[in-house]
Amino acid sequence: MSKILRTNPSPILSSVVEYHGFIFTQGVVARNLDLDIEGQTKDVLEQIDALLEQHGTDNTRLLQAQIWLKDINDRNAMNKVWTAWLPENHAPARACVQAAMTDPRVLVEIMLITTK
Repeated sequence: MSKILRTNPSPILSSVVEYHGFIFTQGVVARNLDLDIEGQTKDVLEQIDALLEQHGTDNTRLLQAQIWLKDINDRNAMNKVWTAWLPENHAPARACVQAAMTDPRVLVEIMLITTK
């Protein structure tokens, strides 16, 4: 049976699940919820960089991204930070939707599937 590696497991989620070279991240939100959409997006992507590095991969290996925004009108500002973070010609398949967040101060949440 293949091993499933769970990083920082809790009763309800793990930060990352790794299986057969695929990396599945949790939905990552900003640590500082007082930031604007650009600041929160930068913070989320910094956290994602650290999670990917911990599992021996990076943002050149993205397969899929799911992005939730509190306000879809923030999409352009979020995309400004997102596109600056993505290596050229390495964009994943992606969905970006407006959603009700668990905390009204959360402006963006990002979840990724990558590979090693």
